[in-house]
Amino acid sequence: MAKKIKSVLKLNLSAGTATPAPPVGPILGQAGINMMDFLKQYNAATADQKGQIIPAEITIYENNSFTFVLKLPPVSDLIKQTLKMKAGSATPGKDNKAKLTMDQVKAIAEKKMPDMNTRDINQAMQSVIGSARSMGIDIV
Repeated sequence: MAKKIKSVLKLNLSAGTATPAPPVGPILGQAGINMMDFLKQYNAATADQKGQIIPAEITIYENNSFTFVLKLPPVSDLIKQTLKMKAGSATPGKDNKAKLTMDQVKAIAEKKMPDMNTRDINQAMQSVIGSARSMGIDIV
């Protein structure tokens, strides 16, 4: 018999260095799972990706056991990695910080496709372009 699902949480955590400090600890505590057990498993699974934000989708069952699935980093993080920048523009549209080529947009879209809600590369590229523009990055 399958376990009954109590809830599903989605958290963006620092790979390999997640701690029970707020807001993570209170969220996991309210969910009723052993937070140190989850954090040890998460940090072990993401140890090779330190410095990135890796989302985790945690499924919590009625008996307070859990499973989790790791997702790919957010599009904004992939853009920052590609352009080797720390942050986007504080005033997008006025003070644009960098330029992203269409080849780079396509590479990011292809990498992120498994987590996107589309299977069309052109739609995925439009999503990446929108994220880049909101970060103050020009598309060339």
